[in-house]
Amino acid sequence: MPETAARAELRRVLGPWSAAAIVVGTIIGSGIFLVPKAMVASVGSPGPVFVVWIVGGLLSLCGALCYAELAAAMPEAGGEYIYLREAYGPVWGFLCGWTQTWVAKSGSIASMATGFFYYLANFVPALETTAFVVPLPIGPEGGPLEIRYGQFLAVAVILFLALLNYWGTRLGGGVQVVTTAAKIGLLGAIIGLGLFSGRGSWENLRTHTSAAGGAAGFFVALVAALWAYDGWNNLGMAASEVQRPQRNLPLALLAGTLTVIAVYLAANLAYFFVLPAADAAASDRVAAEMMRRVAGPAGAGAVSIAAMISIFAALNGAILTGARIPFAMARDGRFFRQMGQVSPVHGTPGAAIVLVCLWASLLVFSGRFEQL
Repeated sequence: MPETAARAELRRVLGPWSAAAIVVGTIIGSGIFLVPKAMVASVGSPGPVFVVWIVGGLLSLCGALCYAELAAAMPEAGGEYIYLREAYGPVWGFLCGWTQTWVAKSGSIASMATGFFYYLANFVPALETTAFVVPLPIGPEGGPLEIRYGQFLAVAVILFLALLNYWGTRLGGGVQVVTTAAKIGLLGAIIGLGLFSGRGSWENLRTHTSAAGGAAGFFVALVAALWAYDGWNNLGMAASEVQRPQRNLPLALLAGTLTVIAVYLAANLAYFFVLPAADAAASDRVAAEMMRRVAGPAGAGAVSIAAMISIFAALNGAILTGARIPFAMARDGRFFRQMGQVSPVHGTPGAAIVLVCLWASLLVFSGRFEQL
């Protein structure tokens, strides 16, 4: 007799590669392309920037190791919702899950999709064109709300990935592996071109620029680094679908976080090998400026492509994991009952995926990337 949606359970179909790809793919988004500017502007030279990256990486690794223990001990869907529920009671779990569902996770999905179309607009400027204006004071800063064509593209990307993850967690995990591998490959190519093109100098690593410096500058830079490292907690949300969780969850969290630390340090080495500190601090897109000097306009375009693939992988991972929070809450009777249903055909929390992605799609229209 086939399972009903109410009785069906999520299937353990994510192997170690898919689990590691969720960790790496959801951490590396747009941060590595953007935050080095703010970091060097805060601390003044490449040396302290590397110190900040290492400190931020170690802090993130400590968090990942804690989550590895928690996820292995409680390999259920829901992540922080489960951990807080078990540690402090259902009220704190509910508050965390409610906030993640309606604000943090859905807002993150919306902002990443918006960032995707921003990079694509470098090739298709018409995406920045205003499609229509809502003449009501509901836009940013109380003004009219402008809707651009690119926002419809962002919503289309969200819905496309929602459909893939609705069809099957194995399919979503496969997409995560492929896109994360492509992301790492492109970042490796960018790093290699920066270091071996002959356009840089090791002397650039000793350059300085005016900055706040001191403890204040260090902690401002650390905030930027920790934002770029954010995402190592996502795998725990899908712990109920990871095969051999007591082995694969800690392994994926440890290996994935260490991989990201290594990639970030190598990328910054390439950036500051080519760019003096003052030039890096003056550039809004450090990676694109580095590649422009190495390979011309085509190099800057390649960074936009790498950023889009990077965001696409992070977006897929966020959708795959984020829907498990309302699913877990519904299974506990603390959210809409329908959200706890599992498709007996696809083995996915279909209703929860639809809810999170539709809400994120609405948030896309609420403002620009920096406002989301």
